[in-house]
Amino acid sequence: MSLGREQAGQVQQRPAKNTSKAMMAYLERATKHEEFMRKQVHEFEIGKRHLANMMGEDPEHFTQEDVDRAIEYLFPTGIFDKKARPKMRHPTEVFPQQKAAQFDATGRPFHTLFYTLKPNFYMTLYELVEKMNQLDRLQAKNDALGKLPDITQKLSLLGSEWLDIEELGKMLVETLKEPQYQEFVRAMNRLVEHPLAYHHKDFIFKYRKMLRVSNETDTVPELLFDSAGRPYMEATGYRKRAVARAVVHGRGSGRVTVNGLPLVHYCHRDGGRSGNQDVAQYDGPTQRYHGKRRRGHRKRTSFVPEPWKRPHPVQAPSSQAGAVRHAVSLALRSFVDKEMQETMRLAGLLTRDVRERERYKPGKKGSRKGRTWKKR
Repeated sequence: MSLGREQAGQVQQRPAKNTSKAMMAYLERATKHEEFMRKQVHEFEIGKRHLANMMGEDPEHFTQEDVDRAIEYLFPTGIFDKKARPKMRHPTEVFPQQKAAQFDATGRPFHTLFYTLKPNFYMTLYELVEKMNQLDRLQAKNDALGKLPDITQKLSLLGSEWLDIEELGKMLVETLKEPQYQEFVRAMNRLVEHPLAYHHKDFIFKYRKMLRVSNETDTVPELLFDSAGRPYMEATGYRKRAVARAVVHGRGSGRVTVNGLPLVHYCHRDGGRSGNQDVAQYDGPTQRYHGKRRRGHRKRTSFVPEPWKRPHPVQAPSSQAGAVRHAVSLALRSFVDKEMQETMRLAGLLTRDVRERERYKPGKKGSRKGRTWKKR
């Protein structure tokens, strides 16, 4: 049976009538995005080749690290703030990723969890439960054979943390809410606590990020020795505008002195302030700011403190405490192993606090506080 041209044309156009308007609009947006990404990738490759030629290197082996180094070299002094320097990243890192088509032309969804509105998130939880069940079955099998877990292969998460809610959402290409993220973290922690969690190490670290990339230039100095053969180490610590130079001796008596005074005497608190940062940093009492008193308080003239209780002339106990803590921590690195050094780094003891007090602004009471406006 033969069909006319008009009837044949109607048969060929029939599948297009079953395609919904939403699907047609989605396919049009996806096509435009793919064309846009192809154009951006092409321009990125051209720019990278030009940059490699400017640096006199091989464009075929010019990596992203070489691109960053070249940009830093080309802008050495003109731009002081690193955030103001131009960046040249791959388009996949700059532009957000978009989901692929979730349903076919007839409107039938591809994913079995499509109607949960978060198919990738719930599929991840499903995979997590499957891996927990696998570990439980493996543990039951080992218990029946009397085989104990291998302690040497215990999973260690030192130096890493879970992806935050934004990073996890970008990985799953879905917008997550806080309860969903907390549910994911609790489930992953249960998987990590399993004695046989090292069998799924790749799956666990897929959702973790390293806190810091190891830097070979960050070397720990070796111990020094005095004339008596006793090890020691010197270091300089900073906090705000306070500078502290510390010397830590090995096989010492345990005494800690600051400017020739015992630590407790140097940080002695003459009443008044409490709960300062230097209390937690020194793990002891602190002094107050002297030379100032509140309005309405009587000035005490009869009390004369003992020499070791007299206030220190410098008015910055918290800054001094932070500088001393930083200096002592840097000096102690040479006395401990790498694992303890990593623990100290994660605790923030080896990081310099570069914050400073903000300057006074004209027309205000301080750096930010303004005067109260009254209509009448």
